[in-house]
Amino acid sequence: MDNLKAYLKKRDAIRAQEVPRLTLFCCGGTSCLSSDSDAIIDLLRGKVEAHGLEADIEVKQVGCLRLCGEGPLIFVEPDDITYVKVKVEDVDDIFTQHILNKQTVERLLVTEPDGTWVTSYREMPFYKSQHRIALRNCGEIDPRNIDAYIAKDGYHALAKCLLEQTPEDVIETVKQSGLRGRGGGGFSTGLKWAYTAAVKSDEKYVICNADEGDPGAFMDRSIIEGDPHSLVEAMTIAAYAIGSNQGYIYIRAEYAISIEPLELALEKAREYGFLGENIFGTSFSFDIDIKLGAGAFVCGEETALIRSMEGHRGEPDKKPPFPSESGFRDRPTSVNNVETFVNVPAIILNGAEWFAAIGTENSKGTKVFALAGNIKNIGLVEVPMGTTFKEIIYDIGGGHPEGKAIKGVQIGGPSGGVITRDYFDTPIDYDSLTAIGAMMGSGGMIVMDEDTDMVEIAKFYLDFTQEESCGKCTPCRIGTKRLFEMLERLTAMKGEPSDLDKLDALARNIQAGSLCGLGQSAPNPVLSTMQYFREEYEAYAYRTKRTKYQVDAQKCIGCTKCARVCPVSCIRGVVREVHIVEEADCIACGACYDACPVDAILKP
Repeated sequence: MDNLKAYLKKRDAIRAQEVPRLTLFCCGGTSCLSSDSDAIIDLLRGKVEAHGLEADIEVKQVGCLRLCGEGPLIFVEPDDITYVKVKVEDVDDIFTQHILNKQTVERLLVTEPDGTWVTSYREMPFYKSQHRIALRNCGEIDPRNIDAYIAKDGYHALAKCLLEQTPEDVIETVKQSGLRGRGGGGFSTGLKWAYTAAVKSDEKYVICNADEGDPGAFMDRSIIEGDPHSLVEAMTIAAYAIGSNQGYIYIRAEYAISIEPLELALEKAREYGFLGENIFGTSFSFDIDIKLGAGAFVCGEETALIRSMEGHRGEPDKKPPFPSESGFRDRPTSVNNVETFVNVPAIILNGAEWFAAIGTENSKGTKVFALAGNIKNIGLVEVPMGTTFKEIIYDIGGGHPEGKAIKGVQIGGPSGGVITRDYFDTPIDYDSLTAIGAMMGSGGMIVMDEDTDMVEIAKFYLDFTQEESCGKCTPCRIGTKRLFEMLERLTAMKGEPSDLDKLDALARNIQAGSLCGLGQSAPNPVLSTMQYFREEYEAYAYRTKRTKYQVDAQKCIGCTKCARVCPVSCIRGVVREVHIVEEADCIACGACYDACPVDAILKP
């Protein structure tokens, strides 16, 4: 396509070919694929074909439908029916009962606490309260079909930039929108592009950081799996803005399910002329290659990522110089993460003012969170900046699945901190989180209930970060290891009260002395949990913490259910008499706690 008119003609022709028909939008995200959604899709397509119904019914594999804890999911349109937790054995009922006989399969609907069914996802609080920009196409289009993307105005923003705007115009639009990096740092995207554009060089690079290594984070992966062309288009726009002819997507090799649609998107974009030489008939040429990472968490830091791409050990470099001045192959390089990039086409098409009107004064637009942990509705959540924790946890997340009290939220993964319920009215934006000692991070949000051991949570994250330290600087290499060892001694009931002051001092020294963001933020889980849950640390330090399961003699009815499920046979007692736990043999697995019908088992 040589001009905007040709593009619009192509888009309108694709739209005109769309035939209204019954469509089953079947989730093809990683979570649902792990529960056999691919087999479900194949079976449904086979039945449609066997009955000669291809002209009337489409089984469409789409990206993540976001309510991951209820997957595999199927949205049926225009019937506006949502089926959840679909199994292979449910295919016959869906096809016969719904498709052939026009009757809803009620047992596959979402059930409210009062026993009523919810047929439409549009009526579910999880979906109603969201505002999608980054996830605008996820779950709505076939990610392997470039025409489906074009029908949604895909590559229109690129055409507009190349044919109607100068690179300076594009940068100014992104600046005015207020878009900030969604990978954790929160730096102005427009300024980063401006700095890179200002440096004179014979070569410049655009890099997408798709490394996403935070435990519990799956935002970028889901975007790539559901809408890969948005990333391709956005990177091409960025390249035009800064004067680059080559881009790279750095993605961890473990993301095999994400890589396949990404490779196909690049192939199709080249075929349609959206990548390669003289894009839209202009003098601008650009292409994108994929670089596979080995899964090192530290390579989420941009300078470590660049070193890894160059074939070196993934270690961060001192800044300045920043990559915008001297990055990949010592050339000016702009690095943004997936979520940051995919906002750009929407900003170009709708205008900077539209995006800036969403969110808060200094945090514009929306943010995608991966909501997980002790929460009813597990999945992807996209909300305007400024939405409170309370709104996400209770209105969207549905609260605790068993009605227990929510104790806190870990935000930002290993780099973040714990937000207690005293701060659940805090608006989620960059400044508000910083003010309470937390950080946005990439968007992992793990909910913890009243039974969660916060010292164990801190130990879990320290175990992760000390293993992932690249070892380049001493505070991180040695400090995180010693911090983890101190937590291990505490939880093994071998610590001392004086260890608490040592923990605090060591954590602050690691923060102050580490070279990169991994080390500087690694102590955050320890410092935040010590600040808000010090009594739990003290219970370990003073050795008053109960570490084994016990039986409440006042409640025990002697039913023997606990003894029957104990894997190490450490529960003693006979029928109708109070049982006891031999604590020396207890492995604290929790089987007895789950089996007891009268809540007579006391947790550690």
